[in-house]
This record gives sequence, structure tokens and C-alpha cells, in this order.
Amino acid sequence: MHYIYLLLAILTETAGTMALQASEQFTRIGPTILVVLGYAASFYFMALVLKFMPVGIVYAIWSGVSIALIAAMGKVFFNQQLDLPAYLGIALILTGILVIQLFSKTATH
Repeated sequence: MHYIYLLLAILTETAGTMALQASEQFTRIGPTILVVLGYAASFYFMALVLKFMPVGIVYAIWSGVSIALIAAMGKVFFNQQLDLPAYLGIALILTGILVIQLFSKTATH
């Protein structure tokens, strides 16, 4: 169940960050409300995950996967282009998450 909470934390944080871009520096009320709700929900779900996993592992997965999702969504919804070094960096972050999940014994407790 904790992986479902982690997925929900990632998805709500990603939604909040996308709303942050759409809020146009908090000048649009609808997206601004979504920012607050997205981040609040994300931290709630992340807190639930912390019952089962160490904070460092949770934060690494949460932030790393969110970075990749936000980069992809920024390209699709806001036409934001990344260069090769940016894609390489994101790939390295995701590789680090895979290393943690596949080889670390501290991923869950």
C-alpha cells in the first residue's frame, strides 16, 4: 500500500507544480488553488509513506520521478524544450532511483 501512497504523492506534487506554472506567478486564482491543494495532498501522502520507508529513500524517489514527469509535461503542455545534457541528467536521476529500488536493502523496512 505504501507504493500507492508514494505514487499519489508524486502525482499530486506533479499536478501542483504544473499548476504553479499555469498560475502565472499566483495571478490566476484557479491554478493557485490547485498549487496549494496539490502540494498539501502530496505532503500528506508522503507522510503516510514515511511509516514504511526511510525519509531519504522516499524523498529521492518522490523528487526524482517528479522531476522526470514535470520535464515531460512541461514539454507537452508548455512547449518547454530541454537539451541533451538536461535529458542525460534526468536519466541519471532515474537510474539512481532504479539502483536504490533494485539493490538497496533500506528501500523498505
